[in-house]
Amino acid sequence: MSTTMAGELNQLMGLWNEWATQILVLLSLTLQLVLNVLAGIRRREMTRTTAVKRFLLWLAYQLADSTAIYTVGQLSLSGVPREHKLVAFWAPFLLLHLGGPDNITAYALEDNKLWKRHALTLAVQVLGVVYVLYMYIALNGRLIVLAAALMFLVGTAKYAERTFALWSANFSSIQNSLKVVPRHKRQHFYIRYEHPHEPHHQGPDQGVDDELLLQRAHSLFHVCKRGIVDSVIDGDDDPENPDTRAIQDLFPGEKYPDGDPSTVTVMQMELSLMYDILYTKANVIHNYLGYGIRTMAPLAVVTSLLLFHFSGKGGHNRVDVPITYVLLGGALILETKSLLSSLGSSWALAFLCATRWSWLRHVALCSGRWYRLRRALLSLRRPAMISVTLGSSRKGTLTMRQYSMMLSCARRVNTTGGLFNDWFTYLGWSDWLDKKHCSWNTPVPEMVMTALQKMLKEILRRWDLNTMGLRRRQWGQHAMSDKNNRAELFENIKPYHGVDFHESVLIWHIATEMFLTTRELDGLPIVEAIRALSNYLMFLFVDRPDMLPGLPQNWLYQQTMINMVKSCKGRNGFIKESSRLKQIKQVAGILLPKDQEQAKSGPKVPRLNYARVVAEKLTEWEKDDPVDVLLDLWIDFLIYAANRCNRESHAKRLNNGCEFLTVVWLMVEHYSVLENADKESRT
Repeated sequence: MSTTMAGELNQLMGLWNEWATQILVLLSLTLQLVLNVLAGIRRREMTRTTAVKRFLLWLAYQLADSTAIYTVGQLSLSGVPREHKLVAFWAPFLLLHLGGPDNITAYALEDNKLWKRHALTLAVQVLGVVYVLYMYIALNGRLIVLAAALMFLVGTAKYAERTFALWSANFSSIQNSLKVVPRHKRQHFYIRYEHPHEPHHQGPDQGVDDELLLQRAHSLFHVCKRGIVDSVIDGDDDPENPDTRAIQDLFPGEKYPDGDPSTVTVMQMELSLMYDILYTKANVIHNYLGYGIRTMAPLAVVTSLLLFHFSGKGGHNRVDVPITYVLLGGALILETKSLLSSLGSSWALAFLCATRWSWLRHVALCSGRWYRLRRALLSLRRPAMISVTLGSSRKGTLTMRQYSMMLSCARRVNTTGGLFNDWFTYLGWSDWLDKKHCSWNTPVPEMVMTALQKMLKEILRRWDLNTMGLRRRQWGQHAMSDKNNRAELFENIKPYHGVDFHESVLIWHIATEMFLTTRELDGLPIVEAIRALSNYLMFLFVDRPDMLPGLPQNWLYQQTMINMVKSCKGRNGFIKESSRLKQIKQVAGILLPKDQEQAKSGPKVPRLNYARVVAEKLTEWEKDDPVDVLLDLWIDFLIYAANRCNRESHAKRLNNGCEFLTVVWLMVEHYSVLENADKESRT
């Protein structure tokens, strides 16, 4: 039996040794196709329907480089068998695959920091391919030698371009690029070239076209770039700066008291452009060299295809010939798609409007050729599969992840122990299960956006941002200031407010549910907005603590949760409610004592007691509606968290959809430009 197994194993090894190169080059091409098709899904937040696609994309990204590098190494070390002479022609295709598609260079932000490793790998792989071509390509005839030389040039150019894209996506490189970008490259081309007769601002009822909003996002994109890398652009505080006027048009003051929905759309589009800079080749494509490479690449592939076709197939293995056609056909499809996508991208319009070649701008824009090309490409995105291939829309539904401590507490109380739960706890999966069952997604309520823009305008009028664009006041102080007649309330609850931002979020999250439980206000839009904000910041506290200012305080959350569970288990009559809201209200009702006797018998734990005091003070407040106080306070918390969040944390979240906190941060950045310009005009 062992002899038979050994014989079968030897046969398999013999087949692998003979056909390994063929299998690997086809696998490498397949991985490139997967990356091209699936890379666009990272612009959306991961859901259950996209989880499998995300995994396939991650797997393809991890395998693509290693497969191509291993194959080049095998060719250069083991050599090319005499009966497979055509295999040497495949080496340049592996360089092309190492260059990767245009729509993904880095899977995570940290990948950009590895550009030096990619530069070294580039040099080694190019030398390896040169060695293979020098040793074995001459056996195939002059036409194939010439075809291999063309593919080598294209592959080297694309691989070098990818390395340069990784380098240019580093924060330091973006910072340096902002210092040397001339003023004319930040001009508002959407007004000057495409819409010279349009008013600078159209209201919510005017139906602003998404293309116009995207062009506005391009024209103001340097504000996002400057903010994400914490840089300064000369002239941004000039009140006569066209950028300042454009931002004023975007935030039209009291003209639209309910907020302009196009403002949020422009913010989303700017962040989508920032995603292009950090995670794709956009930064190196849209210049003269990038367009030149994309124009020459398909021509070089077609020339190589014709040279191979007319070279004669005598002496070549009958399997190697169709594989070569597949490699050439795949390269032609991918390079043609790259050319069309780059020419039809909105980045191309920015390039054309800023180019020094006025004749090129006239030929492409004034004649309408570029607009017809873009409309044609956008129309191809209607079929579902082609839409995924060409890229997703930059506009999406803005959502907020939700997490309720009350709901988590109810789940823990109702969960019985056992071997299964013990194993999950041992493996560290209990927290993952908790987040899965106690968190959900909800669209951003309209009242949140209205209150957010209202408070941002108040902050601008009060000059509450310093010269660095950071909030001067601590969290909650603006919502409870003298101007709002709530200073007395803030002084009463200040000892229980929390000394750290994380602690404040936790205390107010519990206090909010305690307070709302005492009121019959369920279903009101303002209550839904308050709960959405409270649950959203609590979700960031639990799942994304790096996005909140200050040190993460997981121990504080864990200890408070233990105390909450003990309080609920110590009460008789705890039942398993059916709806989420009923479970939340049941836990909040238990934690909030009905009388002094219950308060004395309850557990003496600081944060729960602080939350009880805060809820009681809110209930006793009579000078204005405490529900309005809660909404303003959570909006204040949201703005403070967005403004004080580490910029790198904002950048990391761009490859998993548009985080609402990042949209708020970008709105503050634009308001900061207006405030600095206002200060400059008054001096």
